[in-house]
Amino acid sequence: MPGMGADLPPLTLGRALALDPSADWPFVLLCLLLLALYLGGVVRLRRRGDSWPLGRTVAWVLGTATVALVTCTRLNAYGMQLLSAHMMQHMVLSMLSPIILLLGAPITLALRALPAGHGPFSPRDLLVKLLHSRYLTVVSHPAFTIPLFIASLYGLYFTPLFDFLMRSTAGHTLMMMHFLGVGLLFFWPIMGVDPGPHRPGHLMRMLELFIGMPFHAFFGIAVMMASGLMVTTYAHPMATLHVDPLSDQHLAGGLAWAFSEIPTFIVLISLTFQWARSEERLSRRKDRTADRDGDRELNAYNAYLASLERRSV
Repeated sequence: MPGMGADLPPLTLGRALALDPSADWPFVLLCLLLLALYLGGVVRLRRRGDSWPLGRTVAWVLGTATVALVTCTRLNAYGMQLLSAHMMQHMVLSMLSPIILLLGAPITLALRALPAGHGPFSPRDLLVKLLHSRYLTVVSHPAFTIPLFIASLYGLYFTPLFDFLMRSTAGHTLMMMHFLGVGLLFFWPIMGVDPGPHRPGHLMRMLELFIGMPFHAFFGIAVMMASGLMVTTYAHPMATLHVDPLSDQHLAGGLAWAFSEIPTFIVLISLTFQWARSEERLSRRKDRTADRDGDRELNAYNAYLASLERRSV
């Protein structure tokens, strides 16, 4: 199994987050690309004289940093030996990094920063076509994203697929990419920061969130309560780690269960602020309309009430 080349000392937070020269290079390149493209878009807007919220830039940088912390540090090596370390990677990539990245509104930035172009194949036009494509409409629909999010837990860890992927570094990297992609697909319509095929109301977004989270909590509890090892990959960790595989599996279940609360808390706070700003914008729009037409809508409603009162008399 990959990661067997050198003995690892017992896992601590400092050792896990230490820089590792044998980092997962596809993720190193991915993180650098994410930062370069996003910051390049912000610089382009600034040079054009347009503003871009600093908070969104900070969110994108922090989100990219969380991806790097679990894939480009020594935690990646521990993830090949301990299910608890692997579960930490899984939870961060699928439930924390996507939320923070989406708060950066990368699609909105791309639509504003990319040149419009004159042909049908300009980058901005291609992005707009993708956002309106039937493919994206299907893969971003809750009927697809919620089952995919759940299947990524139960279909992976409770079948031989996990052990098969963990036989190679490429399989492990593919799995990590899958976690991040599924998380982005699941939380994209729920966060509602960027435009997309599905923009449900705030209550519906909360409902979508609460549909998926209980399955995640049940998964964590099932791992915690298991009396035997679920996967054979971690049956024989390095002796230098001084870890009992079953105890480590129970710790992994506890991490999965605890992480089901984190995205709920962050997303609910974000949706609450979005809802409040939406109501404030609606109120200001109604006030402007009333100023233009002299409260025509209110006067019509008062006249309607007066007519009802005359009829009753």
